[in-house]
Amino acid sequence: MLAIFLKTLPFFALIGLGYVAGRTRFFTEEATAYLTRFVFYFALSAMLFKFSANLSIADVLDWPFIWAYMWGTMLVYLVATAIALLRWLPIEEAAVEGQCAVIGNVGFLGIPMLVLLLGQEAIGSVMMVLAVDLIVFGSLIVILITGSRDGRMSLGIFKTVGKGLITNPMIVSISLGLMWSASGAPIPAPANEFLDILGSAATPGALFAIGASLASKSAERVSIAGWLSFCKLVLHPAAVALAALVIFPVEPYAAGVMIAAAALPVAGNVYILAQHYGVAPTRVSASILISTAISVVTVSAIIGWVSTLS
Repeated sequence: MLAIFLKTLPFFALIGLGYVAGRTRFFTEEATAYLTRFVFYFALSAMLFKFSANLSIADVLDWPFIWAYMWGTMLVYLVATAIALLRWLPIEEAAVEGQCAVIGNVGFLGIPMLVLLLGQEAIGSVMMVLAVDLIVFGSLIVILITGSRDGRMSLGIFKTVGKGLITNPMIVSISLGLMWSASGAPIPAPANEFLDILGSAATPGALFAIGASLASKSAERVSIAGWLSFCKLVLHPAAVALAALVIFPVEPYAAGVMIAAAALPVAGNVYILAQHYGVAPTRVSASILISTAISVVTVSAIIGWVSTLS
């Protein structure tokens, strides 16, 4: 485990550097917002496009993998949501807590870290996890919050969900990359070099942006945030491991990548949604802060374990 911990340490050190820059106000919240926008819309999109342009649909579309990840994730989502409802929280708050329990930082942390630590073969599996998170659970939270406020389901809700999906740069870049791959055309040398240069900014930029954004997060309602962090860092990878290794047997290497992705800390986009809808943003903020701090140890332990599966 020590060897894996030392390999993950530079990633978390970059997050720590961003955190210090944010706390000292050397990097303001406005600067962090612009850096995040650059990474999200440009650098990470370039990286995802190049990755997916070198894959085929067959490399990505693995139904046992998808069912295993969805089963394990939905189980923990329902547990976290049920606990929230038993505390007499409204549906919209329960939906946000369910999201905290299962949506990890796959885009900004998982893609760069897992591909480097587990190998280039992890790309397809990580992108499948990202796609399920964005398409299934990203849609679910919008439907639950909007539906609970309106008191009914309407076509407007699905229009909102659809617009959110087709304008998400991560989904767009993956889709365009797979379409390019399907065409059989090689990426022209100048374009390939352009994607390399721009995509190489994704890893340091994303990790620094995570840390800088954490500097503005608070640790209020620590007991609830601790429970949600436990769901995300322990229950989620455990449920996904049960699904991938026992219920829907997945090829060991792909199962290991899936479990490692499930072990990632709460994603920043959960906070963006919570803030946008005005639903428990401080609770989500605390969950992101606590889960990211603890994940320095837990992610290393789980990556060390899954490395033995294949």
